[in-house]
Amino acid sequence: MSNPAPVLYQPTLYEQLIDLPENLTGEIIDGELYTQPRPAGRHIEAESVLSMRIGPPFRFGEGGPGGWWIINEPEIHFERDTVVVVPDLAGWRRERMPNIPDDHRFEVVPDWVCEILSPSTGKKDRIKKLPLYARYGVAHAWLVDPLAQTLEAYTLTEGKWMLVATLKDDDPVSVAPFDAITFSLADLWV
Repeated sequence: MSNPAPVLYQPTLYEQLIDLPENLTGEIIDGELYTQPRPAGRHIEAESVLSMRIGPPFRFGEGGPGGWWIINEPEIHFERDTVVVVPDLAGWRRERMPNIPDDHRFEVVPDWVCEILSPSTGKKDRIKKLPLYARYGVAHAWLVDPLAQTLEAYTLTEGKWMLVATLKDDDPVSVAPFDAITFSLADLWV
């Protein structure tokens, strides 16, 4: 009589995600693990400056209404450890998420997300992540392209994305949900 073959342990997708090297970011979308390297300089600059432009007025109330959390690269769990994304920026109204979570998992659906497009992630951001954000009820999404120097702003209407603004170069930015302020889109470009 032969012995049965031993059952080998297969790590879950989330276990694979948390075991990624520090130079990679992972996301779980539609049952698949996606990885990408840390972003390049133009990407980081656009993300940083956008955070600086909307953070003070919307997080701290400096020249704006306050009442938001604006977070760079949060790990959002639409379904705990099963549907996991890391947008470049996300924002929550404090009345919906009064406190920042104690661990790394953000389990409240954000009110706004922003993806900074790059040649390696742009297709995934548009084709995979935008529909996912709509499915889970994110109210606003921005796509910023540092190479094309554009910003596309979307609002969720009846479960579908409606394009509300397409800005380019040095256009003034005053777009929902951050339309209480105005800044130059050129601030985001190196």
